[in-house]
Amino acid sequence: MAETSPVPKYHRIYLVLREQLHEGLFADGLPGELALMRQFGVARVTVRRALQELASEGLIARERGRGTRPVAASAPRGGNGAVKTTHLAGLLENIVSMTQNTTVRVLEVSKVGASGEVARALGLAQGDLVQKAVRVRSTREGPLSHITTWVPGDLAAHFGKRELARKPILVLLEEAGVRVGGARQVITARLADAQVAPHLGVAVGSALLAVRRLIHDEQGRPVQWLHGLYRPDRYEYQMQLSRVGDIAAQVWVSRELSAQFH
Repeated sequence: MAETSPVPKYHRIYLVLREQLHEGLFADGLPGELALMRQFGVARVTVRRALQELASEGLIARERGRGTRPVAASAPRGGNGAVKTTHLAGLLENIVSMTQNTTVRVLEVSKVGASGEVARALGLAQGDLVQKAVRVRSTREGPLSHITTWVPGDLAAHFGKRELARKPILVLLEEAGVRVGGARQVITARLADAQVAPHLGVAVGSALLAVRRLIHDEQGRPVQWLHGLYRPDRYEYQMQLSRVGDIAAQVWVSRELSAQFH
């Protein structure tokens, strides 16, 4: 764990595990205490404190002899206030610009059954076939982002690891005949876990910018669900706002969204 953070170790472990639970990574149960101790490099009492926090929130259930299992959430996270509608013209321009100035390494491409969260996002039934792709994008300074995407199986039939190493998924989808219509996204923060940290060159527990983006076509069908983790020292997200109505209205709307990296 990163020693410079003022956040207690147990709480950093709690935050990492909570995010992984929401992503459905522990469908078969959480790792045991010894495994978590090795993963985070902490004492048993620290791991137990983190697990107690998760249990007190009703996110996990601990049963002697049966291990620790996740408790299904009743509703997806993220209120309406956290969701931002993105204009695809600017988004596509940013993606093209990023591919011209960065390199990508494809870590994984596989056909998997959609988890509950992925199925809800893409409007599928749980277990329906989707293409999962994991990539790391880098600038000249080093790793920039760790991106995981899910695309409905029928839409991803014509591209795989070789194509994903050369072009963004949105470009591949449009080449396959998909007319991209818009996107909705949530921008939050999360802590780097033991799987992501080495790929981004940061310590476990380091703060990352987290982006979740759902792309849909012109008919409103979801065509891509993206989870992106970005190093905040190499990536920033800019939004230009303009006021609508008189000063008493206090309503602001986005005119332009852009991603910058350095």
